Amino acid sequence: MKTDSAIIAAFTPTGRLRASINLGNPILAGCDHQGNATGISVDLAHAFADRLGVPLDLVVLESAGRSVETVSGEKADIGFFAIDPMRAAEIAFTAAYIHIEGAYLVREESVIDSLEAVDQQGVRVTVGKGSAYDLFLSREFKRAEITRALTSPTVVETFLSENTDVAAGVRQQLEADALKHPGLRLIPGSFMTIRQAMGVPRSRGSRALGYLAEFVEEMKKSGFIQDAMNKHGIKGAIVAPHTGPQAEL
Repeated sequence: MKTDSAIIAAFTPTGRLRASINLGNPILAGCDHQGNATGISVDLAHAFADRLGVPLDLVVLESAGRSVETVSGEKADIGFFAIDPMRAAEIAFTAAYIHIEGAYLVREESVIDSLEAVDQQGVRVTVGKGSAYDLFLSREFKRAEITRALTSPTVVETFLSENTDVAAGVRQQLEADALKHPGLRLIPGSFMTIRQAMGVPRSRGSRALGYLAEFVEEMKKSGFIQDAMNKHGIKGAIVAPHTGPQAEL
């Protein structure tokens, strides 16, 4: 992996690497007791800045939608996203570095007991606005109605307050929320695999994307991703397979 002045310039038009950090996905990032961003995406951002030999600024945001807007608008130079074709118009993605399950949560008394039973007439499903599963389910649903919470961490709160039928989200977030609210259960199985990747504005060019893609593959192959998951106590997600230095188109 050759780091030259052109690569550094492509990632640091301000002279610093600006990394968008999405707090809406607890698998990727959160805040410590002092309010500082921490997590796998933060570790990767620091490692990439070190690779480039440049200072790092974290652009910490509350939702995936805002993170996408920030990188698309070039107010950040890299970000950490679920791969989705709607986002790919402005953001170029590496291959995935982590796979996460998308799951459904319902009330104990709900008659909905399978993945197939969700997409039915009259069923209202709450998602995090602009999240990967919002984009996915908006394409996939034929009958169910989607309602949107402002952020992914507020999905269950919105599901309860608005009395919708199903909450959709990252399995680990839903499991944690179910422990806080008795009388809720997860539906067995997952409705999608969320492929988490790094992304860069498409305007930065194919060479920048190739460099970032190679970095991600090296982080997977070296054990960095698995070590970060262990360090942050992440359960239920898996390191994505090593694919070689290729990127999503």
